[in-house]
Amino acid sequence: MYKDNKIALVIPALNEERLIGATLEAVPETIDRIYVIDDGSEDQTAEIVRKRGEIDPRVELLQHQKNQGVGAAIITGYLQASADDYDISVVVGGDHQMPLEVVEDLLEPIVRGAADYTKGNRFLMPSVGLEGMPWTRFIGNAIISIMTKMASGYYKIYDVVDGYTAITKRAIDLIDWGKAWKGYGYPMDFLVRLNAMGLKVKDVPRRAIYLEGERQSQIKGINYALKVAPMMVRDFFWRLFSKYLVRDFHPLFFFYLFGFMLLPLGVIYGAFLVYQQWTGEGVTGPRSVVCALMIIMGIQFLLFAMLYDMQESE
Repeated sequence: MYKDNKIALVIPALNEERLIGATLEAVPETIDRIYVIDDGSEDQTAEIVRKRGEIDPRVELLQHQKNQGVGAAIITGYLQASADDYDISVVVGGDHQMPLEVVEDLLEPIVRGAADYTKGNRFLMPSVGLEGMPWTRFIGNAIISIMTKMASGYYKIYDVVDGYTAITKRAIDLIDWGKAWKGYGYPMDFLVRLNAMGLKVKDVPRRAIYLEGERQSQIKGINYALKVAPMMVRDFFWRLFSKYLVRDFHPLFFFYLFGFMLLPLGVIYGAFLVYQQWTGEGVTGPRSVVCALMIIMGIQFLLFAMLYDMQESE
């Protein structure tokens, strides 16, 4: 328990027989309940968790008969923690690469009412937080974070792929998890859904841990960004429609709409004018002005929309 709040720990695990034991042994007394979600493991993960449960009564094993994805495993833990009436649920991986000794740093903003959801940010501790992070992962993380800022509306968060998080029971109960993303890329989808419900998110500095010889994150730079990009585009438009047109109204919806219409139309029209000039047909001044206005207005609409979106999400 932490300051009169009951705390649950959710640990998604897939074939983590090597490190799940060490992860469970490191759980501090602050945690009241430990849910390990075995997401269809084919090794001894479940057996190791059961044996640990004989020693530590806080440990409870939840199993998916088939692999459903890390996002689905976390959602299973969330729903169980909420059903069991825990005030805050913390998520860590089963690979012993998230420092459980700093869990109170994630809990404190929630307890103070400053956040509904907190997440680790390794970039806020540059002196120790990024040691050992491969440059390909650094670049991939940066690209995905920039994309997520626009998709989620949380422009002041970073390191969006960090899975070390904490969430309130209220936030769990507000979100329709049945429609959430279940596989890799889930942290970005969760952020979009949090923003759509008007919930507060806060970054918390934490150091990164990379154990030599162990499996690392699935982020592989640009390839990973390309895989999750379609999901974030879908989430972006869903958030705009849900938050600014259905649940409430804000003119930024139309700013985005006009921006996404005018800018590509202006670029396409501009390419057509360049083609005409190149073929010798020539381009009149008024047509060039119309093209320039479409591009300029499209950019302005998008910038104003992003500014309003940022203000709404502060």
